Amino acid sequence: MTALRPAAFIDRDGVLNEDRGYVFRREDFVWMPGAQRALARLNQAGFALVVVTNQSGVGRGLYSWQDMLALHAQMAQDLQPLGLQFTAIMACPHHPEAAVAEYRQACNCRKPQPGMVLQAAQAHGLDLSASWLFGDKAGDITAGRRAGVGHCWLIGSAEDAQASGADGASDSLLQAVTSGPCATRPHAT
Repeated sequence: MTALRPAAFIDRDGVLNEDRGYVFRREDFVWMPGAQRALARLNQAGFALVVVTNQSGVGRGLYSWQDMLALHAQMAQDLQPLGLQFTAIMACPHHPEAAVAEYRQACNCRKPQPGMVLQAAQAHGLDLSASWLFGDKAGDITAGRRAGVGHCWLIGSAEDAQASGADGASDSLLQAVTSGPCATRPHAT
């Protein structure tokens, strides 16, 4: 039996890239300062890199599923020179009030529900209790808690972290990885 691997579950908009509202075009995608370095640190520490992102813009008809996939492919390509790759990019296009009928639903994958995290864990043999979730909204933290993720960290203020039930807060993913508790993980570098 293969040992389970810990993961870093990472929200996209506001954590990996600037949240400019419904980002789906390459020209609108801007990596957050230090985000790629943070991913490298997490990878070196043995974490599977899993993006978990609500993408209701698909359901709202603002862009297509293919547009979103193209942007995610570009994100993955940006990481190749660093020798990094995502284990998975999980995206939920659903919204209860979506304009596109096929995406109009309350589902188990849209955060704050835990579906994306649970699906990734099952598909990729991930140890939820040893994993971390990094998000910038209370719904991210709730999804992590509901899924049984061991450590849920808010990219934001300490006050917002306390209100969301997060384990703590950092100003950026890089700060969380280099100076937060995640940095003290035994084989982190």
